[in-house]
Amino acid sequence: MILDAHGHVGTWPDFLIPRPAAEHLVATMDRIGVTAMGISHLLAVGPDAVRGNALALEIAERFPGRFGVWQVYNPHHRTPLDPAGHRGRVWGVKLHPDVHQCRLDDPLYEPVWRLGLPVLAHGQTDSPWSDPAQFATVAARHPHVRLLMGHTGLWPYGFGRAARLVSDHPNVFLETCGSKMTGRWLARLAELAGPERVLFGSDACFLDLRTGYGRVALAPLSDSSRALIQGGNLARLLGLPPTGTAVSADPDGSLAKGPLE
Repeated sequence: MILDAHGHVGTWPDFLIPRPAAEHLVATMDRIGVTAMGISHLLAVGPDAVRGNALALEIAERFPGRFGVWQVYNPHHRTPLDPAGHRGRVWGVKLHPDVHQCRLDDPLYEPVWRLGLPVLAHGQTDSPWSDPAQFATVAARHPHVRLLMGHTGLWPYGFGRAARLVSDHPNVFLETCGSKMTGRWLARLAELAGPERVLFGSDACFLDLRTGYGRVALAPLSDSSRALIQGGNLARLLGLPPTGTAVSADPDGSLAKGPLE
């Protein structure tokens, strides 16, 4: 089972995305063998979280079992979220502190932490909004929250530091998508944090899914570590059985499961 923790659909105003539609993602997923991908709609990351979240859920309905939705929360708009998740299509919450210019450790995100859902947040070394040190702060305040550090700090000079900053916080996972990531760095992160703390993500459709998965497929990892990173860890984090299910969480934080086809 291959689970992609970090994907998108839609367009972005200052970044060329040649194939932004879900149909193209599914075709590439089928070619590679990716079971499912967690997506947020770029409209939601940008100007309209409510409409973008609705579009992402519609896509998950059209392609049952292929997409889980990370619902974007804009802290300035206090975006309403649907934790029940449209028949189990929601994987959790997506935060982008840099786009929204709101620090990850800002109290404005408290409604998200109270949900108890998994949270995928953009992480960028030396950013005033999302430096990995802020992930450590949030993890210490909210040890019950399963927090995915998107991009593991983004820049290669910060990968190792990101792993060290969250080493004492087992609720933080290192998600590794980004154009600067390499197979060797994936293996190094598995050494630093343990392979059970590292997650495969591609950042498709921003970046090429084939390249993103190629790093995992060809990284100098043991077969057991590769299996954890390419899907086993995310399945465990979401509460999926080995065969895969779509997952949402009830408002009280308990998981509700449905079959992934």
